[in-house]
Amino acid sequence: MHRFLFGVLSVTVSLFAAVAPASAQTYPDRPIRWIIPWPPGGGADVIARLLGNQVAEGLGKPVIIENRAGAAGNIGAQQAARSAPDGYTIVFAYSGTHSINRHLYKEMTFEESDFAPVILLADVPQMLVVNANLPIKSVADLIAMARANPGKLTFGSSGNGAINHLAGQLFASMADVKLTHIPYKGGAPAANAAMAGEIDMIFGEPATLLPLVESGKLRAIATTGARRALGMPALPTIAESGVPGYNVTSWNGVLAPAGTPAAAIARLNAEFNKVLAEPEMRARLLKTGYEPVGGPPERFSQKIESETRKWGPVIKQAGLQMN
Repeated sequence: MHRFLFGVLSVTVSLFAAVAPASAQTYPDRPIRWIIPWPPGGGADVIARLLGNQVAEGLGKPVIIENRAGAAGNIGAQQAARSAPDGYTIVFAYSGTHSINRHLYKEMTFEESDFAPVILLADVPQMLVVNANLPIKSVADLIAMARANPGKLTFGSSGNGAINHLAGQLFASMADVKLTHIPYKGGAPAANAAMAGEIDMIFGEPATLLPLVESGKLRAIATTGARRALGMPALPTIAESGVPGYNVTSWNGVLAPAGTPAAAIARLNAEFNKVLAEPEMRARLLKTGYEPVGGPPERFSQKIESETRKWGPVIKQAGLQMN
């Protein structure tokens, strides 16, 4: 009897051992939901759709984009944090939602420990663009007009406390000018407002703004990084245009709910890395203002930690606080 029980147990263990690796190898066996915490048409939406199609081909299953906008990205991130950690939900992460908001909001509905890193996608220098009807052709022109009209020039952002809001605040402070901030519910609505003349300028992601600049609907006058953007070398930086030391860049990545199986994380990381390494994709990303990064999940963890430390003192000094 003991021998029989031992035999049954041995067969059961052997079957489990055979099934466990197979289940990892068959991932994914259904579509993957990619939550984008911004409206359609914004920079995050553009980059997600560009990469998602290619990643889907590698995975052999659809990557379905789901836009969940609101609260500077917090609503979409919260939804992802509360999703099943089964490898079938990922979320688009950016510097605002995962490094800045923690210092801005009195109460956060999620912790960074609620997520597992998948990959750091790209660094993203912002663009400073103005309404094409304004007589502003350079940063120097902008500063001169702002000083002559204190508080009358307006800049839009994708929401209170978003990185393009902080970019404008930092610019006003360092350039010693007074600007009026107008928040919107995403980068695309803010860009539309700039085109319509509802606001005078916007600090925003190139993916949203470049097509509008190329069509003549908006005018680009500078980028926000410490060096010229790889995809826009002809545009000067704000720092070299009269505001020395100015430097603001955002970043994009992918997170999954904490507890997502390591095998799923590894597969997703591998597929995203593969797509980012393709010369054609790199060229397309650079053309839209994204500077591809990639690498292991740990690289993204380190980025989030360092950026969270960086923005804390800046936000505190600015006295910004959200309810």
